[in-house]
Amino acid sequence: MRVRAAAWVAWLALGVVVPGGSGPANAAQEPERVTFRSADGKTRLVGYVFKPARMPAARVPAVVMMHGRAGAYSSQAGGVFAASTLSQRHATWGEFWAVNGYIAILVDGFGPRGYPRGFPRFSYKRRPPELDEVTIRPLDAYGALAYLRSRPDVLPGRIGLLGWSNGGSATLAAMSRDAPGIAAPTPASGFRAALAFYPACGLKGRFDHGYRPYAPVRIFHGTADEEVSPRRCGALVEKSRALGGDMAIRLYEGATHGFDDPGRRRQRLPANAAAFEDAMERARAFFARELEP
Repeated sequence: MRVRAAAWVAWLALGVVVPGGSGPANAAQEPERVTFRSADGKTRLVGYVFKPARMPAARVPAVVMMHGRAGAYSSQAGGVFAASTLSQRHATWGEFWAVNGYIAILVDGFGPRGYPRGFPRFSYKRRPPELDEVTIRPLDAYGALAYLRSRPDVLPGRIGLLGWSNGGSATLAAMSRDAPGIAAPTPASGFRAALAFYPACGLKGRFDHGYRPYAPVRIFHGTADEEVSPRRCGALVEKSRALGGDMAIRLYEGATHGFDDPGRRRQRLPANAAAFEDAMERARAFFARELEP
C-alpha cells in the first residue's frame, strides 16, 4: 500500500493518524521501544520502531529519524518519556513511513544523556558538548543504522536518514564523505540517501572548505524560518553541487521553522500547510526512488 501525502494529510485533519489509533489500514501500532549502542562506543540509546501492520515483504527498506533540539517527546509529556508521549511530528512521520511499507526508527539521543526535555529556542550556546550535532549525533545515526541492519525484517542496504532542525544538521554531517568518526562512508557502508528538514547549515565551520555528501541529500526549508538561515543552506547546496555533490534544496515561500509540525498552531498558516503536504510527497517519492528495490 502506498499512501500519498494528500491522503495522509486528510487523515491527519480527521485526527485519526496517531500511534495505536484508527488510522490507515497498514499503519503501525504504538512504536516498539528498543535500545542499541551509539557508534560513539559508550552511549546506550533509545529508539522507537514504527513497523507496517502488514509487512509487504519479509524484508523492507528502513528510515532512521533524528529529532531536533526540542527532543523526541511532546512538550506535554509531563515527565513521562515513552512511546505514548512522542511528539506529534515524530509520531506522524513514523506512521507515514510505516503505512508506506517502511520500518522507521526514531532515535532519542537526548534522553539517555540526561536531557529528555530537549532545549528551548536560542539555547544553542548552552547545550552540552555530548550532544554536538556535528561530532556526536552523527554517531547516533550510525548506531541506529547498525541496529536496523541487525534486524531480519530490514533490507540492510536500503536505509535512509531523515532529520529535523538540529537533527537535520546532524543528518548533513553524517552524510559527508568525511563524516566525523566514520571511516570513509559510502552508500554501501552507510545510508543510501538523506532528507534534512530546516537544518542549520553552518555546521560549526566543519565544512567551510566544502561539503560533498557520499549519497543523495535533499533539504526542505521555509523562507520565513525564524530560527535558522535558509540562505546559508542554499549557499551550502550551491557549493556542494559545484564539487559534484548530489544535493538540492526546496524553499517554501512563507513557511516557518517546523512547518511540518501537524499541530494547529503551525498548520493554521497556509504556507506551512502547503509546504507540509508538498514536502511529505517529495520525501515519499525521493525515498521510493532511492531506497526501494
